[in-house]
Amino acid sequence: MSYYKIKDLENYFKMHKKSVREPRKFWGKIAEENFTWYQKWDKVFDFDMEKADFKWFLDAKVNITKNCIDRHLNKRGTKTAIIFEPNNPEEPAQHITYEELYKQVSKWANMLEKQGVKKGDRVCMYLPMIPELAYAVLACARIGAIHSVVFAGFSASALAARINDCGAKVVITSDGSYRGNKTINLKGIVDEALENTPEIEKVLLVERTKEEIQVKEGRDFWVKPLLEKAEGTHVAAIMDAEDPLFILYTSGSTGKPKGMLHTTAGYMVYTAYTFKNVFNYEENDVYWCTADIGWITGHSYILYGPLLNGATTVIFEGVPSYPDYSRFWEVIQKHKVNQFYTAPTAIRALAKENIEYVQKFKLDTLKVIGSVGEPINEEAWHWYNDHVGGKRCPLVDTWWQTETGGIMISPVPFATPTKPTYASLPLPGIQPVLMNDLRNEIQGNQVSGSLCIKFPWPSIARTIWGDHQRYVDTYFKAYPGKYFTGDGALRDEVGYYRITGRVDDVIIVSGHNLGTAPIEDAINEHPAIAESAIVGFPHEVKGNALYGYVILKETGESRNQDNLRKEINQMISDQIGPIAKLDKIQFVSGLPKTRSGKIMRRILRKIAEGDFSNFGDTSTLLNPEIVEEIKEGKL
Repeated sequence: MSYYKIKDLENYFKMHKKSVREPRKFWGKIAEENFTWYQKWDKVFDFDMEKADFKWFLDAKVNITKNCIDRHLNKRGTKTAIIFEPNNPEEPAQHITYEELYKQVSKWANMLEKQGVKKGDRVCMYLPMIPELAYAVLACARIGAIHSVVFAGFSASALAARINDCGAKVVITSDGSYRGNKTINLKGIVDEALENTPEIEKVLLVERTKEEIQVKEGRDFWVKPLLEKAEGTHVAAIMDAEDPLFILYTSGSTGKPKGMLHTTAGYMVYTAYTFKNVFNYEENDVYWCTADIGWITGHSYILYGPLLNGATTVIFEGVPSYPDYSRFWEVIQKHKVNQFYTAPTAIRALAKENIEYVQKFKLDTLKVIGSVGEPINEEAWHWYNDHVGGKRCPLVDTWWQTETGGIMISPVPFATPTKPTYASLPLPGIQPVLMNDLRNEIQGNQVSGSLCIKFPWPSIARTIWGDHQRYVDTYFKAYPGKYFTGDGALRDEVGYYRITGRVDDVIIVSGHNLGTAPIEDAINEHPAIAESAIVGFPHEVKGNALYGYVILKETGESRNQDNLRKEINQMISDQIGPIAKLDKIQFVSGLPKTRSGKIMRRILRKIAEGDFSNFGDTSTLLNPEIVEEIKEGKL
């Protein structure tokens, strides 16, 4: 167990050095000492960076749910595994023990098998943050089906695209979901999506809101009566270390979302290890991550990471503003939360409200607070540190991605000194480098460049589902022999890393990665619109908001521009989801383009930010005069 827990800064440096010098020994020891295997591996890892071919714990046999649930039953059977905190604070919370979790996951696994789901089948989930989502995910992993959770805020067309891409045969959804004081008809969205998904055979329905919904005979089945007939025990399938575990979609800079494929053993080992160290989790702590399971944060640090460590993890159905802005702090006090992990967007929104919302709660059970989803700005860092952490809890500002599977760069509580806005140092096993435009590694400190990782880690995504060439081109071509994160970073005088933002056409809005291409595609379908370009601009709550430059087909377009703006946002909402709506839409007669036709987005970004100081070299523009025109018309 000595390799598993980082104790102090000296120990961290020792561990990191060991992980770089002897990675096979380092990860082999962690895997051997902390997990249950049906069969040990022949080799810890094998890889080819150029072909983006990664294999960990070769030929080992394992089941991740046996490690998440079964192995805890003797020692922790009566311990709470999941606390479910509903949207409505008047509804009682549920405390689900490891024994109950085993029983429910077994029932779901038996029920799915009875419905014809087999190892390797893809099962899509479009569910609210309720215990049934956890049961469904874990049941898929138990029988060897590949789960693909879609955030239940995406539109019908976005859901259909993901179902079709992964070739799912079953969708699990609910009648509806609660979001603050609103009720959303999820089944209606699924019905619309399924008009364009020929491979779906069955829809399994969870009751949550008691909405009146359409039930299609022969296709739609309520889960409750099926579970009542299912056995409460189930033998976990024997999975190969490299068998697929899940597909999770992330926005691409081109139109089509990328289905990142994560496999079993490497993901298991890395998420468990990072959860234990980044959150300094100790037996009987209560841990709460406010993310949605529809995102990688929810996969790794609501479900798999905590359960692999036998932790108590909170699943929260609600929003931070309902019934008022004290909800987070009320939940922390109610459940005596020790580790709290949330997004800068939530922190900024809550920091704008009256400080009394926080001050009326003790929050003295907190030991570690964390930030995830985007770089946290200094003002939000200090507010979070001072008012929530009481200046005594380490604030772990974590950097990682859907593609990485787990946290890559982060302070380790009580070991790494924290510094506002800096993700700080790489975790053991992670070897970050900064690269310049000439594809050379930048040595030394007080430098900035493109952030790459020069050696594989256990939870690296194995491919983009159905398109390995796109995986190679996206992550391994720009800097040969290295994984390119798509982020820029700077390294300070002591080697701490600060993430400076995306260097491609993906914008992080409220912690959601939004590719500009699919949004532009949606806008350009409007009959009155010829072309559009989307950029991000700073927003005090969301971190970034979206600014759209739109060219109309007829410059003298007579229709009301305010109505056009509403129509544009409605189209975006319908095709992608409300999260992708534009905050500002400026109608322009042209866009700054190079002679090869490439839009100069850096100029548009500067205008959106209100920074007119230096547009750089505009001599290569086909139409340099357009810059002045756009600048004068800025909203």
